[in-house]
Amino acid sequence: MSVPHLVIDHVSMEFDTPTGSFKALDDVHLKIDQGEFVSLIGHSGCGKSTVLNIVAGLYQATQGGVVLDGKEVNEPGPERAVVFQNHSLLPWLTAYENVELAVQQVFKGKKSKAEMKEWIEYNLELVHMTHALHKKPDEISGGMKQRVGIARALAMEPTVLLMDEPFGALDALTRSHLQDSLMEIQRDLKNSVIMITHDVDEAVLLSDRIVMMTNGPEATIGEILNVDLERPRHRLELADDPQYNHYRAEVLKFLHERHAKPDVQPAQKKEEKAEDKVKAVA
Repeated sequence: MSVPHLVIDHVSMEFDTPTGSFKALDDVHLKIDQGEFVSLIGHSGCGKSTVLNIVAGLYQATQGGVVLDGKEVNEPGPERAVVFQNHSLLPWLTAYENVELAVQQVFKGKKSKAEMKEWIEYNLELVHMTHALHKKPDEISGGMKQRVGIARALAMEPTVLLMDEPFGALDALTRSHLQDSLMEIQRDLKNSVIMITHDVDEAVLLSDRIVMMTNGPEATIGEILNVDLERPRHRLELADDPQYNHYRAEVLKFLHERHAKPDVQPAQKKEEKAEDKVKAVA
């Protein structure tokens, strides 16, 4: 029997608060195959980013854990690269130098200088950024910054790419271009992707499975939707596809029904503050 690629194994997470313990996640269990694209969707405060941060090794689960290729995850590692909504590029470095920083961290002593240069340029080419190799973040658009952030993550050669609303702050046209780029990259590299999104159309377009989270506190997996649409996928063709619209309706129905349950504001704010702190460090 083959070992699953990635297992989020009955994970629960509690945070200490001034008013006592707050349980953000309760018994989240999910197996992800090599090369699978999984989206996490749910209302704000449902613990999506907490799940992602546990897989990244930025949080340690209170109960349960994460196993990647048979090994327990207990700290960050290059095999699990993270792309946040905020590109988090170093402003004093060029696009090339931002990617170079990650490459040196992972491949120093393993690749020659020439090989590292070729690898950096290859990954920037993957995201269509070769024309801006030597531009600094304040000289390029928001979409270009996010492309560099994705190139930096890919350059670490991760088996799992973790994306926390990577296109959330972008305009619709830039967002659609990056979604198309991501589908091309994942088709070629065949790495697994876990992506948080609030965008139903994005989730259906990109995913093999959509994991829908219940509202917090004690959030868990409410439903999992298998998206059986042929690849490669083209958004214009799918717009009138009955199956695509069925999947879209299923996700919207789940989110609408969950919206009726009120959020616990203090708990939600505590979790969001904790997540913000981790993102600031990252």
